Amino acid sequence: MNLKRFLLFSFFSIGTAFTVMSQENSYPIIPKPAQLESMPGQFNWYKNTVIRNGAGTGFADATKELQQLTAGLKTSTRRPNFILIKKDPSLSAEEGYKLQVEPNQITILTANPSGAFWAIATLKQLIGTPALKPGAGSFVVPAVKIADAPKFAWRGIHLDVSRHFFDLAYLRTFIDRMVLYKFNKFHIHLTDDQGWRIEIKKYPELTSKGAWRKMNGQDSVCLKLAKDNPDYNLPEKHFKTINGERMYGGFYTQDEMRDLIRYASARGVEMIPEIDMPGHMMAATKLMPWLTASGISQQGKTFSEPLCPCKESTYEFAENVFSEIFALFPSKYVHLGADEVEKDSWAKSEECKALMKRENLKSVDELQSHFVHRMERFFNSKGKKMIGWDEILEGGVSPTATMMYWRAWVPKAPKHAAEKGLNMIMMPGEFCYFDAQQDGGSLKKVYGFDPYNYGFTKAEEKLVLGVQAGIWTEYIPSEARLEYMVFPRMQALSEVAWSNGTKDWNAFEKRMNVQYPFLDAMNINYRQPDLTGFSPKSVFVDQTVLKIINPLGTSVLRYTTDGTKPGVNSTVYNGQLLINTPTQVKIAAFRPNGKMGEVYTIDYDQQSYSKGLTLAQAAKGLKFSYYPKSYKTVTQINEADKKSTAIAAAIEIPVKEQAPTFGTKHEGYFYAAEQGVYTFYLRADDGSNLYLDNKLLVDNDGLHSAIEKSAQIALGKGYHPFKLLFIEGGGGYTLSLDYVGPDGQRKTVSAADFAHE
Repeated sequence: MNLKRFLLFSFFSIGTAFTVMSQENSYPIIPKPAQLESMPGQFNWYKNTVIRNGAGTGFADATKELQQLTAGLKTSTRRPNFILIKKDPSLSAEEGYKLQVEPNQITILTANPSGAFWAIATLKQLIGTPALKPGAGSFVVPAVKIADAPKFAWRGIHLDVSRHFFDLAYLRTFIDRMVLYKFNKFHIHLTDDQGWRIEIKKYPELTSKGAWRKMNGQDSVCLKLAKDNPDYNLPEKHFKTINGERMYGGFYTQDEMRDLIRYASARGVEMIPEIDMPGHMMAATKLMPWLTASGISQQGKTFSEPLCPCKESTYEFAENVFSEIFALFPSKYVHLGADEVEKDSWAKSEECKALMKRENLKSVDELQSHFVHRMERFFNSKGKKMIGWDEILEGGVSPTATMMYWRAWVPKAPKHAAEKGLNMIMMPGEFCYFDAQQDGGSLKKVYGFDPYNYGFTKAEEKLVLGVQAGIWTEYIPSEARLEYMVFPRMQALSEVAWSNGTKDWNAFEKRMNVQYPFLDAMNINYRQPDLTGFSPKSVFVDQTVLKIINPLGTSVLRYTTDGTKPGVNSTVYNGQLLINTPTQVKIAAFRPNGKMGEVYTIDYDQQSYSKGLTLAQAAKGLKFSYYPKSYKTVTQINEADKKSTAIAAAIEIPVKEQAPTFGTKHEGYFYAAEQGVYTFYLRADDGSNLYLDNKLLVDNDGLHSAIEKSAQIALGKGYHPFKLLFIEGGGGYTLSLDYVGPDGQRKTVSAADFAHE
């Protein structure tokens, strides 16, 4: 970038005017473009701005999108200026584009229509909130030169519409938002135990009956949560009365889905259907129980009973279903699922025993591979490519399949797939499952995802097609809740998927903070950035001042001290609050449109400094104990289950061969280098409890995804009894401990902080 030219441009607005301090503020584009050069001046866009399509009929939809933006503007008396779309076959990147904004003309150069839509998405972000408000009068677009292209060809969002249903009108809105942040693959999970959502003409009962259900346990959880958060309410529009019973559900006819596919395709988005089998098929097997090995549709030990891979009737059903799916979806990719299969009924089946003998299969696991291989041959015979969850690696898979990696607790799966020559789509739950609950570190976690960080060679990296977000909707019953779980994590993943070059979290965070008014203008129910600078369990000795860091200056903070939830009329927080008695403060941020963020509860406790101990024989490290059992809470850890002990330097698990589920204990002393109030931050997946001075300080117990919790304690200088209990419930673990001492610096605990006797 030419720095002098950059400094000439000193004003840009995305809802609010301010002096340019950095490129992140002046051009807050997400995902970040590959090349950006600022230019002097601006383009004023009016109703009589002339839009010219010099690229041909294939660019008609992009031209229409620009015309729709222009429709609500006022007419200028000045000489008309121009917006021109031109085809540039010299662009080597398939979805690349060049965007040049000058005072008299905007030029979009692209090799294909999808590139034009990505350029328009960038234009909308440059315009800011006026681009989303009818009657804006005119648009001001800062002059700029951008040359841009995606890092990955596959930039996907997966949405489960089976557990909870989302109607066509909302799916169109969802696609529009995908396009705005340059996602180009919409993986729609159409069937599961809870509902069959796509019309299959060969089997009409799949939707007439299989698309509807009575309220289930997941609904009950949602309704319980709805008492405090209305976003968990099930929309009334998804209920109807069938034979006198109130039923939940919905489905898409093939004509409706065809229209949605056209809508997505016109905007550069490819729709990829998933019909998950052989497992997750109860919506079908309830109607056709003869498709299971036992002839019964039922729940197994862990998952529902699957289709039987040893019956020809299974393949007749599967091929009939997929034949209609193939005809409906033009995508060359179709997702088979093939995950989480309960195989107990297969092991008992005489038909399966006979097939295993006939095909020389050594285990029931190989029966799943038999099913996957046969279905893959059928896919290929119809000109389709099969995608499967990473379980397709088990028992062997052909290199023509594409693996979708999700099991973060199987970190060797991507490398194993690469060695077999499989193309991969990276969607590990640790980073990409947007249904996982969020905390203050969630956005940074997504932004830090490196899809190449699996030991690939440079040649193997080429097998990574791209990345994808996964949204499972067991506990996402409404559009508002969906948006809360997706935004702003979608923006963070868009940068992982699109942007090349070195990542810069601080720069992204600045651009993201400028984007929130843009989300407000779209009326998106996003998760607001966290308020920081405090702990939910805070302490003071004589008195203290609550100082909250608010990342969005346009938000107003309001609080209460009487135990009630803050509202729009509660006291405004003015930057600090004196605390000199035990107090409970509840505080929340309110956006200009009135939407309220998280309610933070801060309990202040008055303490004296606990006396630090002097150890006669202090050895570095903590005593570590390992319990290879399954526990639901850390309080269930039983000393009788202990298998091994060791000395851990800090918070680590020094066990080479770890069980799928286990518990651990770290015990010893924490050394407070000086007297003061200490804040401890415990992040764990699954449960963990921190005890200090023989008292429970941080309770982060239970089976859950990675969540950080914190608490304060007043410590005198010296050693203090320390204990940390942890459980891993399966699926990969996270365990870390940070603290802030009297110096105000946050740091990860280290060997220097611990001792044992």
